[in-house]
Amino acid sequence: MYSTLPFNFLGIDTHNSFEESKVVILPVPYDSTASFRAGTREAPLAIINASRQVELYDEELETEIYDKVGIHTFNEVMPNMEGPKYESEMIRRVFLDVLEAEKFPVMIGGEHSLTIGAARAIKDFYPEISVLQLDAHTDLREEYENTQYSHACVMRRIYDEGIKIAQVGIRNSSKEEAKFIKANNIFSVTARQYRYGYYGVEEIVDALTDTVYVTIDMDVFDPSEVPAVGTPEPGGLSWYEILDILREVTFHKRIIGFDLVELCPIPGNPASDFLAAKLIYKLIGYCFRGEF
Repeated sequence: MYSTLPFNFLGIDTHNSFEESKVVILPVPYDSTASFRAGTREAPLAIINASRQVELYDEELETEIYDKVGIHTFNEVMPNMEGPKYESEMIRRVFLDVLEAEKFPVMIGGEHSLTIGAARAIKDFYPEISVLQLDAHTDLREEYENTQYSHACVMRRIYDEGIKIAQVGIRNSSKEEAKFIKANNIFSVTARQYRYGYYGVEEIVDALTDTVYVTIDMDVFDPSEVPAVGTPEPGGLSWYEILDILREVTFHKRIIGFDLVELCPIPGNPASDFLAAKLIYKLIGYCFRGEF
């Protein structure tokens, strides 16, 4: 008889039931508002596939993370083709179900507009939530390509909910967005400012409330490390810089969920898919290391 790995995040066959798991993986294959390179709808499948090759033992945390927390993978959340506004509402309801079950949500996108629904649901449970956005783009447009629910508007919609945001890794912003950031005193740090020490992890931590949701747009990474994104920007952050930020934030704040979005898989080049899978596993470990 041939043995095969289960098709779930990490390919695990134990500690993966919904009842015994603290973490729930939500794959959402959606890229309705993609404006440059489409294909982020393929990311959840590619990341789950790559994750089955991620080593379960984490050398930094010195444990098999899944064994300590349990990780359950939902079936794909299928797209709502009425449009991104309706997709956001569907994601909000899915997140509410997960939060009501007292589980830790991890959404694998898909495009960045999905985070709108996630943030709205989380605010219902944690009114003092803040969002840490790791991203190459500010995503603060009021409207883009005739919709207020574009991936380019995600942080504006979240800001409109009265949620505090902190942006790190920025390399691209419109004139209007730059004015909005200054007028509203939004904490927004470019990759260059972080790389050259104008801002450090301490300032990032201080910019957040005690309870934090993290959204990771994969174009925060330099394209030399992660070329498979919809809108690549030169001059991004590195694997170790991102880990340093996430490690310190999880030391000082309570992370109650996160998402990873905007991976756009390149056929025949799985390196970006694997990095994304390992980053998800690593961040789960950081968030729960106090329970090891």
